[in-house]
Amino acid sequence: MELFNSRDKRYKSKYGAVESGAVLTFRLLLPFDSGAVCYSARMFVESEFTGEIETVDFVGTGKFENGFRWWELHYRAREPGLYWYYFEYDGPYSTEPIYRGPFGSGEITQRVNKWQLTVYERGYRTPELLKGGIMYQIFPDRFCRSGHPKENVPSDRDMVPWDAEPRWRPDEYGKVWNNDYFGGDLRGITEKLSYLRDLGVNMIYLNPIFESHTNHRYSTADYSKIDPLLGTEEDFKALCNTAHWYGIKVILDGVFNHTGDDSVYFNKKGRYPEPGAYNSKESPYYSWFKFNEWPDDYESWWNFDTLPNVDENNPEYIEYITGPNGIIAKWLRLGADGWRLDVADELPDSFIEKIHERARLTKPNAIVIGEVWEDASNKISYSQRRKYLLGRELDSVMNYPFANAIIDFLADNDAENFLDKILTVTENYPKPIVDELMNLLGTHDTERILTRLAGAPCGTHDRQWQSEQWLSPAQHIYGVMLEQMAATMQYTLPGFPSLYYGDEAGMEGYKDPFNRRGMTWDNINTDLHAWYTWLGHLRRTCPLLKHGQFVPVSGAQGCVAYARMDVTHPDLSADGDAIVIIANRNGHEIDYYLPEELSDLVPIMNVEKLDGRCVRIGAVMCAILGRGAWTLSEPMEEPDKRPDRFKDV
Repeated sequence: MELFNSRDKRYKSKYGAVESGAVLTFRLLLPFDSGAVCYSARMFVESEFTGEIETVDFVGTGKFENGFRWWELHYRAREPGLYWYYFEYDGPYSTEPIYRGPFGSGEITQRVNKWQLTVYERGYRTPELLKGGIMYQIFPDRFCRSGHPKENVPSDRDMVPWDAEPRWRPDEYGKVWNNDYFGGDLRGITEKLSYLRDLGVNMIYLNPIFESHTNHRYSTADYSKIDPLLGTEEDFKALCNTAHWYGIKVILDGVFNHTGDDSVYFNKKGRYPEPGAYNSKESPYYSWFKFNEWPDDYESWWNFDTLPNVDENNPEYIEYITGPNGIIAKWLRLGADGWRLDVADELPDSFIEKIHERARLTKPNAIVIGEVWEDASNKISYSQRRKYLLGRELDSVMNYPFANAIIDFLADNDAENFLDKILTVTENYPKPIVDELMNLLGTHDTERILTRLAGAPCGTHDRQWQSEQWLSPAQHIYGVMLEQMAATMQYTLPGFPSLYYGDEAGMEGYKDPFNRRGMTWDNINTDLHAWYTWLGHLRRTCPLLKHGQFVPVSGAQGCVAYARMDVTHPDLSADGDAIVIIANRNGHEIDYYLPEELSDLVPIMNVEKLDGRCVRIGAVMCAILGRGAWTLSEPMEEPDKRPDRFKDV
């Protein structure tokens, strides 16, 4: 018998985060027998940002269950913020504390672990443009080269063949300069928009496109200009216009925590005619940077002296980025639809809030996504608890917790903890943000998902080792099977999937720069490509993947199952529409028995046999079943069956 469970509406009337002003009912199920009868109980609610502790008393009800009595209270979540709560009750001989145990349950223990309650701005809504969609992340230098001639390209850029290995060996000074360029450009991206549309993509996220003197362009040289090797401002406008014609939005990468030392703002190398902060204290940019001793001792990102930090509290810098005619507004007006903020945990809350405000004022449906690797609802950075998700800062975050849950399940066979990891996020995050989480499997900062799932663990291996590693034919086939499973889960969890360029083609690679090779246009894995295309079709067809409630079903013995349910019936009742995903990580087929409430499901994909409640699922495979009108709204032909070579892997 559970004393409390924050994930069960019998105990907490509203699941997860709530709007300010919402009234919640909390219930405890406490002893009533003569030996341990509960006389009184209370809840303690502590505000993270004010430190105030509120005490609310429970009232015993007339409802009983197996020698336990239900106690109840009503609590109003008044102000947006992060709150921590726990309970205690008085017995005949002592007062017992109730703290959070595993999977949201309550237990009598001295181990202090409180529940989290996120309260966000009343009426806050995220833009609709990403809900139910598919994002495609592009590293511009490595995606597609149009061959169109460029002007004003600096002479110190080293152009390399498209199939070259990214340069990683240090020079005689021990430096890797990231000055090898493959020549991908904006026109090349425009040429491939029909390819992306056919994958079901309706938004592209571009790694930095502004002038910079490194191939990754995270060392911004001029926020106001397109990098000349990528094209011109006109090329950018043409990309946005064509993308919008295809129904595809464009998200830009905003690197506002630091600039490059080789930039108009700092100008350490003297490339630009006007003095930067490094050249003169009279420079208009001098106050943007923090010098311990001018000019050579300055704060920089993670002590990389090529990336001097900017002061995001400096009024001139704030105006330059977030003013009415600033950088945020300029590129939205030219066609962009939103921003992804690099290293958001190193930007002040007030600065992110100003970015969000300017983005919305410029384009009401603009979205702001933050790079946060941990749980963004309770993130601490620089000793401060952040306010990312309370309604004034971020609309979405890069959802590394989901990625880790999928990878841990598939690579390490951790089925038992998968659902808890997903539920922790859906419980802590506001529902509007849950619906727009950027669900990734890999990015420019991580190993390729195919390599991560099927290759030898990278661990502490150096770049020499990484450069020499390729999957064997058997590993590659097995990796494709695992990636198909990973993608199926990625595409069916709350939020929207973000596909890193080339993952649908079966590209391999360990860490930077091996995960940033040129797109293999002439060697696309047709099995994977067909799989992603079908998943894109599924997302267009099934409305539950846009806003449906995530409902756990089971997780054990190499198999996890979950559902997305109609929000009007967000449980396993037989009343609402549903899509159910069953993922079998085992190397053998299984017979999975559905709960009785789901016995009326029909097969959608990879269901080898359905006999009443029993579903037979092949080895290393995801099955999809559903019910409701959506399953009949548009015929969905399954992707090609796996070729015979999969059977013996």
